[in-house]
Amino acid sequence: MPWHARLALDYSAENQRSVARFRHDGPLRILQSLYPEGDAVCHNVLVHPPGGLVGGDTLDIVITGAPGSHGLVTTPGATRFYRSEGEAAVQRTQIKLEADARLEWLPLEALCYSGCRAENRLRMALAPGAELLGWDVSALGLPGADLPFERGSLLQHIEVPGVWLERGRIEASDQRLLQSPIGLAGHRCIASLFFVAGTPIPRARREALLEIARTLADAHPLAASAGATGPHAEVVVLRVLAPVVEPAMQLLRQVWQAWRAALWQMPASAPRIWAM
Repeated sequence: MPWHARLALDYSAENQRSVARFRHDGPLRILQSLYPEGDAVCHNVLVHPPGGLVGGDTLDIVITGAPGSHGLVTTPGATRFYRSEGEAAVQRTQIKLEADARLEWLPLEALCYSGCRAENRLRMALAPGAELLGWDVSALGLPGADLPFERGSLLQHIEVPGVWLERGRIEASDQRLLQSPIGLAGHRCIASLFFVAGTPIPRARREALLEIARTLADAHPLAASAGATGPHAEVVVLRVLAPVVEPAMQLLRQVWQAWRAALWQMPASAPRIWAM
């Protein structure tokens, strides 16, 4: 029987402390709030106990940030889209930030098994003064286990309404897209790191972020398949293609750390769950 799970995670600022409250229906949970950086930033781990999605499963995640709050959300492991014989498996994430709220959306990768029908949707709406650092990482098949992406599809949708939209469908049968040098060029991991603001980013700040991303990418083994751009006055994005997840995630973490320091004068405090 398909699962339809819902989670609402709300951040607020109370007595100079960012506080998280959540409500859930079905198999989605938030582990206890952690404060490795002090009261200003609330770290949370989003857990899906079944460990993956099959055809007909739906995960609906809604995250809100009240003025002055700062939340950081990650996951303990990859999201897995397993083989489907019919309906799509869907993960929908909506992020709504009020004025002067900050959020870091840092889930680990989505793994698309051969035969899946996956839809991974992310929608972000920011009020003036709000800021978001996030990433999205998807992998096709399991090359390390000799399980290539031979059947199925992935629909990827990332949106800031009226500002930025990236949407694409990857079909396992579309070898021209998968193999072409103007497509994925044989790579099987697609990754993006983005900074989104609720108001236009000042030119000097935007150029500084681009310079940081390009300098780190140029020094990385994935230099030939990574690039940073500013597709809108309120968005800066680093895009990466890689044969497998690990080198892409390594580069994203390096740039996230550097962007965090440049934007907010905060050292990177990696979520504890990443070291386990």
